[in-house]
Amino acid sequence: MQKLSLSQSLQQKLSPQQIQFIKLLQIPTAELDTRIEEELEINPALEEGMDEEYEQKEEDDPYDEVDDYKERDDDLDIDSYIKDEDYTGYKMQGDGNYAEEEREMPLATSSSLTDALLQQFGYLNLTEQQRIVGLQLIGSIEADGYIRRSLQAIVNDLAFGQNVFTSTEEVEDILHKIQSFDPPGIGARTLQECLILQLRRKDQSDPYNVLAIRIIEDFFDEFSKKHYDKIQRRLNISDDSLKKVIDIIIKLNPKPGSVEDEAGAAQYLVPDFILTNNNGKLELTLNSKNAPELRISRSFADMLDTYDKSKKQNKSLKETVTFVKQKLDAAKWFIDAIKQRQQTLLKTMNAIVRFQYDFFLTGDESRLKPMILKDIATLIDMDVSTVSRVANSKAVQTEFGIYPLKYFFSEGISTDTGEDVSSREVKNILKDLIDAEPKLHPLSDDKLEKILNDRGYNIARRTVAKYREQLNIPVARLRKQL
Repeated sequence: MQKLSLSQSLQQKLSPQQIQFIKLLQIPTAELDTRIEEELEINPALEEGMDEEYEQKEEDDPYDEVDDYKERDDDLDIDSYIKDEDYTGYKMQGDGNYAEEEREMPLATSSSLTDALLQQFGYLNLTEQQRIVGLQLIGSIEADGYIRRSLQAIVNDLAFGQNVFTSTEEVEDILHKIQSFDPPGIGARTLQECLILQLRRKDQSDPYNVLAIRIIEDFFDEFSKKHYDKIQRRLNISDDSLKKVIDIIIKLNPKPGSVEDEAGAAQYLVPDFILTNNNGKLELTLNSKNAPELRISRSFADMLDTYDKSKKQNKSLKETVTFVKQKLDAAKWFIDAIKQRQQTLLKTMNAIVRFQYDFFLTGDESRLKPMILKDIATLIDMDVSTVSRVANSKAVQTEFGIYPLKYFFSEGISTDTGEDVSSREVKNILKDLIDAEPKLHPLSDDKLEKILNDRGYNIARRTVAKYREQLNIPVARLRKQL
């Protein structure tokens, strides 16, 4: 016998428009143009640019002739889509008065690692099958420059995905060619192989380079654990020789993919906000790319005008007007969403500037206050998730440089005086302590905790360890240098 029960639950579902707005809010300025172009392509009711005729709306409004249509045909309700809304020639506010050539505020960055590798790959004299294998290998290289898929897995990928049958030997042969590309160390399968590839590019007439290769090839485990005494005994080398070899090795790049930033072709990263200091007064504007000129198509208004003057008996014409109404609705919503995006961005960034005013005025990191997402959400009466979406994908141009917004969010650490300081300030102090430590006897996390506590920062050892890891600083044993 089944037992029936009645339960009641409250669920919140986002409308399609809300979901689209969330996606629009997350888009950084550099990608907004692409999103607008996509919308312009799929919606003929939306147009870009200003139309002087539309600025005379009171005198000659193309919508006026259908203003009374709602009373005659409530089913279509065209009037509710276009009346009393000046979307024609709509342009956003707050974009500043920048000259056309100054509008992008570009910051040079670089082309992708894959592009650079493909360019070098094009110079190889390969058969068609070797070319396909090489492209598969390049596609398998991760952002840090490593290939972590096994060669057998790549052989299988080629067989099942491209109907190309090869062997691990042939794949490895092509891989060795790719490993000769710049940056040195690219295409390595392990850190050990990455270091060896870089060392082999160095002058082999230098005995210390040769010795470095042997240490990484034969004593990699001992080297990674800094058991230098074992290496010295096995190779019978002096302290001075070992120190010179260590200096060579620690200057190698463990993530060769990252160096491509300096070698690639220039592209542009566009900040979302521009903050200027006008005689001690901070002024915030949105990058003008956030202020597109959008309008509703006049030809669509003319279609409504034609329908209004017709006998309304034509089924085909009525279907056309239904289509027009749907497109007008989508165009109105998109313009509204762009406007709401701009208002949300400005509201959030203004709150961040107010909260961190001392930092933005001076550029002094010690002036940064502890600030979490909830602080800003409470300040502007918005949901934490909304603030998070803005903070995670936007950047601000200041006179001190470009900063991602998430840079300004950090936890607070209490001091002996009862004040809260930003965890970023504590991290900076922690980094300074480690930079200044004796290299032969690095400071342990326990010692770092004691020093910070003595300076008035109430911080536990586990927090010291967490901050050290966030700074990508290894434990004391691995920081030891001869």
